[in-house]
Order: sequence, then structure tokens, then C-alpha cells
Amino acid sequence: MKATWAGLGLLLALAGCQKDAEPVADPDGPVVPPTAYNLAVPGNFPPLPAAPAGNPTTVEGVALGRQLFYETALSVDRTVACASCHRQELAFTDGRAHALGVNQGVSPRSAMALNNLAWVPKLTWDGAFGSLELQARKPLENPVEMHQPLTAGVARLQQLPAYPPLFRAAFGSRTITEDNVLKALAQFERTLISGNSRYDQFRRGNRTALSAYEQQGLVLFTTHPNGTLRGGNCGDCHAGDLQTNHTFSNNGLDANPADLGLGLVTGRPTDNGRFRVPSLRNIALTAPYMHDGRFATLADVVDHYNEHVALNSPNIDPLLLNTTNDPRQQSFTLDLTVPEKAQIVAFLRTLTDSTFVRDPRFARPMP
Repeated sequence: MKATWAGLGLLLALAGCQKDAEPVADPDGPVVPPTAYNLAVPGNFPPLPAAPAGNPTTVEGVALGRQLFYETALSVDRTVACASCHRQELAFTDGRAHALGVNQGVSPRSAMALNNLAWVPKLTWDGAFGSLELQARKPLENPVEMHQPLTAGVARLQQLPAYPPLFRAAFGSRTITEDNVLKALAQFERTLISGNSRYDQFRRGNRTALSAYEQQGLVLFTTHPNGTLRGGNCGDCHAGDLQTNHTFSNNGLDANPADLGLGLVTGRPTDNGRFRVPSLRNIALTAPYMHDGRFATLADVVDHYNEHVALNSPNIDPLLLNTTNDPRQQSFTLDLTVPEKAQIVAFLRTLTDSTFVRDPRFARPMP
């Protein structure tokens, strides 16, 4: 009899354990899978590259990423957000030669414009990152930018009432993780597609979108001069509808570059002084120019290529050496006239996408 009662007690104990192990119902209800986000690609653009397999773009992820893009709690003193250096009205730059971070920390480089990032294979001026997810950590933790370990940023977000529900909607859990912060930022940044400038409208068949004067600038911009054809030699690097060939180039800024650019990342001397060729989209809004903001105006930039290229700069791009508008010259000289330079600048201004810099989908979320 004792054995029977002992066995019955064991069964009751096991039953109690099984009951205790039953999962507690989520008070927020069942987790609903996020909704796929449809990225609209302009008709004159190349096909959209696939998003990383582990981070598909979703409506909920983009909404969360937008919130995080403007969130100052991710900086050590709660004064700086991603949007501080990437302001929508300036085509997501900041108007400075050198970006400013917390405690007035000064970056050695300018803040790059953000547009059409889904097509960019290597990010930042020196190409240090191969994905938006990897790149996003750098400004968050950099001492002269936001200067806060992402672990601390995650802890702060977890305590803010708005964020756990947003993370649950985007990633299925109220528990905030570093990876999901980076994924959400990347999702939002992939939606920053700029493709409705007057140049785009011209490319899509509206032949009146550019004036005759601007079209002359376009011809100069895209023509590689060879002593017979006159051109500005711009389109060799700033190619196609994305306005970049996605390479890294030494464009002859200095005979002895102080910033080694890509060479700092690869360690190869042949990469010293080479920087990412940026897209020229919205270029009229993103002054000052170059990685160190040395040129204040577009006219200054054209003057550099026309008159001031340091031909003895190490690793200078060969595209700058095999071009001439003077048939008497066998080496580099653009020799553009004052009217030709003005026509090129006029064309560059047609790359401004006013709808992009006013698009409410990219603006600071309402409180």
C-alpha cells in the first residue's frame, strides 16, 4: 500500500511540474509576422539588389528604424542622433566640412549624403563596411560621433515605453537586442531612394525637363574628351543613373595625401589616397565637397578638375591622365572655358530631387 501511495504521489508531482512548465500566454497576444515593405524603384534605375537574407525590409522594421534614426538616447549625452549629421533638408548631410558629434567632437571627414544606399556595395568614404547593418554600429560607438557602446543604448531603449512594442512588431520580441537595432536602422536607410530629379524625368522621356543650356552641360558632363570631342570627363566616375561607378579613386586633391582613405582599410600602398566615388545626386544641397569638405561650391569643384589636379599624387586615377580638350596636348588638361564650366554646374543642379528632401516618410516622426 505504501508503494502504491508513493507512486501516486510521484504521478501527482510530475503532473504539477508539467502544469508549471506550461508557457504563459503573451499579454500582448500572438506575434504577428511583419509586413513586407515594397520598395518602389524608379524606372531608369538598375534592378534593386536583394536585401540580406537575415534582414528583409518590412513596414514595421522601417518604422522602427526611422524612429531610431532620430533617437538621441543612442548617444552618450542624449544630444546627438543619426539625423544630426544627416539632415533631410540637406539631402541627409549636415552642411559642415567635418561632422560634429557629442561634446563637439570633430570628425576628420565630412558626413556623406544618404541616398540609394541599397545599391552601394562598400560604405563610408573608405569603404570599411560591406553592409548597412555593419556600418550602423560605427557612428553609434565612435568617440567623436555618438560615443556610446551599443549595449548601453539597448539598455536605454528597453526602458523607454515606446520601444519594446515597436521591436516586438518588427522582430517578434519586446526584448531589444543590438542586432535588431542595427537591422532596423539598415531597413530604414534602404528606403532612402532618390530618383525624381529633373534629370531623372529627362531620362524617363520628358525632353523638356532640362533646358537646352542644361542639356549642353549634360553633354559636357558625360563626354570623355580626347582632343576632338570636348567634355568635362565627369561621367567616367559619376556614371549612370546612380551617378557613381561604385569604385574608389584618387582624384588628385594632394601630392601627399594626409588621409590615406581606402589605404587605411586595406593596408595596401596602392590604395593610399583613394576614396569612394560618391553619388552626385542632390549635389547642389550637400556642400561643402570632398571627404574633407575643402571646396565650398560646385564651381570650386569644377575648377579643381579643370586647373588644380595634383598630377603627381600617388595612385592618381588614370581616367584623369588620359584626357584632354586641347589637341596640342598629349597629357592631362581639361582646358574648359568659363561658359563650359558654368554649363556643367547648371546640369549638376538638375540632380536635385526636391520630393526626396521633403518626403514625409523620411522625416522626423511625430511625437
